[in-house]
Amino acid sequence: MKNTLYDVIVVGGGIAGYSAALTLKSLKRSCLWLGAELFGDKLTRAEYVRNFPALIGDGKEFSARLAAQMEHEDISFTQGRADGIYAGDPFTVTVGDIMYQGKAVILATGVETAGAVKGERDFLGRGVSYCAVCDGALYRGKTIAAVVSSEKFREEVEYLAGFAEKVHAFCLYKNASFRSENIVVHEEKPRAVEGGLRVERLITGEGALSVSGVFFLKNSAPPAALAGGLETEGDAVKTARDGSTNIAGLFAAGDVTGRPYQYVKAAGEGLVAAYSAHAFLNGARK
Repeated sequence: MKNTLYDVIVVGGGIAGYSAALTLKSLKRSCLWLGAELFGDKLTRAEYVRNFPALIGDGKEFSARLAAQMEHEDISFTQGRADGIYAGDPFTVTVGDIMYQGKAVILATGVETAGAVKGERDFLGRGVSYCAVCDGALYRGKTIAAVVSSEKFREEVEYLAGFAEKVHAFCLYKNASFRSENIVVHEEKPRAVEGGLRVERLITGEGALSVSGVFFLKNSAPPAALAGGLETEGDAVKTARDGSTNIAGLFAAGDVTGRPYQYVKAAGEGLVAAYSAHAFLNGARK
């Protein structure tokens, strides 16, 4: 548990999260800006950014300007992939075994382009997990699977291998390799998660694979998996115009709220969510 109690915790390292953090700084609110990675590959690899006012250039140019502004405005970023947001007074945001506390939270985690596997969300909490550190020990001596979105989750797969008898790693990238001998590499995306009360098997192109659990290791978990009771519409968080959700004190901004998936929309929503969190905190003190 970190001892600092923040006014607002901003979860997500993209444009929406940055806009929220920048605005909260101007509002003189204490803020923890937290994300799996700063700005991310989607932005830095953009061939051309067309719709952001005053910007002429590609993703590298955009990220360089953002980094320069961050330094000028003294905005700090904490790297860490949030795996749980727990409502309360205050909120608690977990990153593995680390816990942060804030009076309000802005969810700006974006969307995963890889898409969900059939049955993935149906078995959440019943054999499907998004956090190796949180749940890996539950599968000691068992056979499990990990669907791995990129090489940066290599250490998490190795961590799971320290508990499991065997880990089937479905790597959505080329030339995957691991140190542990009990990791079996598959370079494909599984088709479905199936079972009864709990996960029992993973359906692949070659048939059914018996597993006790499936870990989906990607930049961000689905919003409903991060925050229990959060209302969603499909993959998007349901919000009012002020960015508020059905959970008091929890706001959302950017791609996580749905289309259009555009930087300018994300920046605007980040600003709105920051002002809304500021107003919520003012009201909470009355």
